[in-house]
Amino acid sequence: MVITIPLVLLLAIGVVLLLRFKAVGAGAAVAVALFGFYLAHTGAADTVNELVTAITDALPGVGR
Repeated sequence: MVITIPLVLLLAIGVVLLLRFKAVGAGAAVAVALFGFYLAHTGAADTVNELVTAITDALPGVGR
């Protein structure tokens, strides 16, 4: 059985944990979130998506 977890959910959990343990402040978290939204509207979005897809496709093969 394969369980899939959306990358957005994993990143959101990471941000919540960073905020909870005060590793980053709320202002920094908001700034990074806004940067992500603006980055998604640039020409770099396709490159970032391809990079993340390549990494996530390669991860299952690491343990073999």
